[in-house]
Amino acid sequence: MAPSILAADFKNLGQQIKACKDGGAEYLHIDVMDGVFVPQISFGMPVIKSIRPATDLIFDVHLMIVDPLRYIDEFTRCGADIITFHLEAAEDPRAVADAIHNAGKKCGISIRPGTPVEDVFPYADVCDMILIMTVEPGFGGQKFIEASYDRIRTLRKYLDDNGHDNVDIEVDGGVRRENLESILAAGANVIVAGSAVFSGDVKTDVEILTADFARV
Repeated sequence: MAPSILAADFKNLGQQIKACKDGGAEYLHIDVMDGVFVPQISFGMPVIKSIRPATDLIFDVHLMIVDPLRYIDEFTRCGADIITFHLEAAEDPRAVADAIHNAGKKCGISIRPGTPVEDVFPYADVCDMILIMTVEPGFGGQKFIEASYDRIRTLRKYLDDNGHDNVDIEVDGGVRRENLESILAAGANVIVAGSAVFSGDVKTDVEILTADFARV
């Protein structure tokens, strides 16, 4: 489970991060938006640096920014554990992946809903994780795109058939208890949840989703 702090209450962010950990989350998903690659602007290095001492959760940093290669060292210094960049935003995805690994971090590559899932296949050998966006990136609270199930299954089959079964598949967007089982059954194993966690009691919501996760 990777609760997304994009949906958190920032006046109580430290408390809510602790609640995520107490509820059983392993990752904390941190969306970085630049207002260019996506319309929205979120938060950047100062926020990540300020919350890093507050928790030992894995910082799963999702860069929705142009020219991600420029910023790998900075996000590394701020405390990122996994750095995910968008395939659509990188002129040379392998160079970005190499920079992330050279910094001692895990590398993720993300694709938007309109990008053919096959486009990420050539980079599976340099990924620790592939993030399939199941909504258009940039806005929280959107409805899960149903066609995403086939995309997840297609990617999982490719990874398993080509010796990349150790690559995680992360899903971000519109995750609810009602669709969690189907998402996991399709082949995803890292789940980002924003509104489903932070719209109620955070610890309880994480506990419920984590328990559902464990049952599948």
